[in-house]
Amino acid sequence: MSYLESLRVFIRVSELGSITAGGRDLRLTPAVASKRIKELEARLGVRLFNRTTRKLTQTEIGRDFYDHARRVVTALEDAEAAVSGLSGHVRGTIRVTAPLGIGRRLVAPLAYQFGQDYPDIRINLRLSDKRVDILEDQIDMAFVLGDLPESSLKQRKIMDAPRVIAASPDYLARRGVPARPEDLKLHECLLLRYPRSPEYFWTVQTTEGPLRLDLAGRLDCDDANVLIDWAVAGAGLVNRPAFELSAHLQSGALVAVLPETPPLPAVFACLYPHRRHQDPKIRLFADHMVKACKAAFAKADMTMPAQVSGVRRS
Repeated sequence: MSYLESLRVFIRVSELGSITAGGRDLRLTPAVASKRIKELEARLGVRLFNRTTRKLTQTEIGRDFYDHARRVVTALEDAEAAVSGLSGHVRGTIRVTAPLGIGRRLVAPLAYQFGQDYPDIRINLRLSDKRVDILEDQIDMAFVLGDLPESSLKQRKIMDAPRVIAASPDYLARRGVPARPEDLKLHECLLLRYPRSPEYFWTVQTTEGPLRLDLAGRLDCDDANVLIDWAVAGAGLVNRPAFELSAHLQSGALVAVLPETPPLPAVFACLYPHRRHQDPKIRLFADHMVKACKAAFAKADMTMPAQVSGVRRS
C-alpha cells in the first residue's frame, strides 16, 4: 500500500509542479510527501525530479514513468469502483469543485448531508470562481454556474438560475436608474474577471433577442461575493444569480433594475468525465446532489421587490 501511496504522491506532484502543493492536495505535509518521493526513487533506482531551490521539474525518466503510473492508478481506481458497485458498499474519495457563492450556500451543506448518509465516502470540496481543468486537476465532479463549456465531459443540467442586475439605492440616487440596456455603458459595472474569464460582458434578453453589452467599470474582482459587497456599499451595478442577491433585495440594500430586459439566466449544472460515471459513488453523489439542489431551489424565495421609484433615470 505504501508503494501505491507513493505513486499517488508522485502523480500529484508531477501535475502540480510542487511537492508542497502535491502533498497538500493529498492532505500530507511537505515532509511526508518528500519522503514518499524519495522512497519511490530509491525503489526504482532513478531520479524522477530535478530539484533546485526555486524549481521542481521532471526528468526524462520521470515524464515517461508518469504516464505508466497514471494508467496503473486509474486502472486500480476503476477496479475498486467496480467491486464496490457489485458489493453494494460504496467507499472512497470524491474530488468536487464549485463556484464560491453557490458552493457555500448550496453545494457544501448538501455535500455534508451526503457524507452523513455515506460515512465511508470522503468529500474533497474546493470552492473557486475560477474555472478549473477537470481532467488536468483530476476532479471527479465540477459544479458550474454560467454558460456550459463545449467539452467531452458528461453534463447534467440541474436548472436555469435567473439573474438580476442590481445596485444600492444610494448609487441609483447619485447616478440614476438605467432606463434601457444601453444605459449600462454609462454606469460603473462590477465585473467578475480573472485570466480566461468568460464574463467580460453582460447579455440581456430583449424583444429582439439576446443583446450583448461590452461594459466597463473601475472595479473588478475574481470573487463574486466581493462584487456583491461592493454593490451594497454603493460602488456600482452587479449582475448575479437571483439566489445570491435575494436577501439584499428583500432587505432593500439592493434594488433590481431593468426588469423588462433581465440578463440571460445562468445554467447550473454538474460536469464529470465519462469514465467517472461508471463509478458507483460518483453516480450516487450526482443523483443525490441533482435531486437535493432542485429541491432547495424550489423552496427558495425568489420573489423580487419592485423596481425603485422616485429616482431619476439615466
